[in-house]
Amino acid sequence: MTAVLRLFYFCIKFFFFSFNILHLNAQDNFILNDDVSERINFEFISNLIIIPIEVNGVELSFILDTGVSKPILFNLSQRDSIDLKNAKTFYLHGLGAEGKLKALRSTQNTFKIGNVGSVNQDLYVVFDEAINFTPRLGVPVHGIIGYDVFKDFVVEVNYSSKYLRLHKVNSFKPKNSKKWKSIPMSIHGRKPFIDTKVTVDKQQQDVKLLIDTGSSDALWLFEDKSLGLLSKKNMIFHDYLGQGLSGSVYGKRSKVEQFTISDFMLSKANVAFPDSTSIDKTKIFKERNGSLGGDILKRFNLFFDYSNSRLYLKKNSYFKDAFTYNNSGIVLEHNGSVFVNEEIRMPSYDNFGDNRNDNSVQINFTINYIMKLKPAYKIVELRESSNAYQSGLRVGDVLININSKQAYDFKLPEINRILHGKTGKPIRLRIERNGQNMLFKFRLDDAFKINEPSN
Repeated sequence: MTAVLRLFYFCIKFFFFSFNILHLNAQDNFILNDDVSERINFEFISNLIIIPIEVNGVELSFILDTGVSKPILFNLSQRDSIDLKNAKTFYLHGLGAEGKLKALRSTQNTFKIGNVGSVNQDLYVVFDEAINFTPRLGVPVHGIIGYDVFKDFVVEVNYSSKYLRLHKVNSFKPKNSKKWKSIPMSIHGRKPFIDTKVTVDKQQQDVKLLIDTGSSDALWLFEDKSLGLLSKKNMIFHDYLGQGLSGSVYGKRSKVEQFTISDFMLSKANVAFPDSTSIDKTKIFKERNGSLGGDILKRFNLFFDYSNSRLYLKKNSYFKDAFTYNNSGIVLEHNGSVFVNEEIRMPSYDNFGDNRNDNSVQINFTINYIMKLKPAYKIVELRESSNAYQSGLRVGDVLININSKQAYDFKLPEINRILHGKTGKPIRLRIERNGQNMLFKFRLDDAFKINEPSN
């Protein structure tokens, strides 16, 4: 995305891609030759699944995104970073104010995921330096992939153990255990949809949602007065929701009283209502009421069976995790690297003799320094109603330390866990602004309230 890390509701959504693709090549299938299944370990960052994929012999990292119909590659420094086959100009339509982006469509590419391969893949390539999701995730991300993986296999997503398993359709045995639930899943525009229920203002409503593994939020709902899908006036805050391929997306954040999928119920789930200006409803499935994202999906282990239109789910160890918001109002991103002098103690050994032990050894330590590259972090979004903003922090400030610990010793998700802490927790941030070091103190506030600054 670049998007918002909210426990991390990192909404990386290019949410409404509308690819006007007129045909699919018969040879674009992924094939697993010998085994009945293939396991692929993934990184799980900000509720997003990141998998390694080899494209034309180059290993890259892709977000697994059920919300896209064809692979999209970005964050390349030069066009010839990989060998692109048969490239032609194309336009992508996505979320954001500007509406579309110029890109390339490349055909007959070779993809390899573990031992699973495809030799005739379409690929869309965006060359725009502004589209770089790596800084806010803190790990390299080169692209997104969805339907082309799911259409050829029964895809097992084990969030608790962080792996995918691609099962041959003919070899897959449906789950019959009482712990597993099977629900219908429909495919429209090469994207999966399910029927669920939400309770808003004590009224339960049936909603059809896009299953969106490429969104790190819990729920997105499109406001609809006729269905009662409206945000509560006493429980909302306006926020940056994320960045799509065509620009920033803003809206309101709130809570639903209850979310129900099959026999599973979740209380006080987070929900985002994107601004109507960010949504072109002419380009989305007309029955769709919103999206189901990673902060709910991660609470289940799943089997996606596109060929039989079924979704199998079983709750996992994340199921009872609380839904939290970024009570700091601060969104950080990786801002390059800095050289740091790191102290190391080097032992040296001296043999010496004395009257008690002729074989004694003396160990001395000398202190040396080694230069290491460490990550730097910058504030890129800041909620103006937050205590952090009222304390004096501003967009563009570079983080030096947090609670008296050097910022470069943290990974980005670790800092975000601190910023998603409980209301009232004291935070001390030392930052650099225009060459000056400055210290700011505040307490994490309730995102739904405007609190007085606490210094």
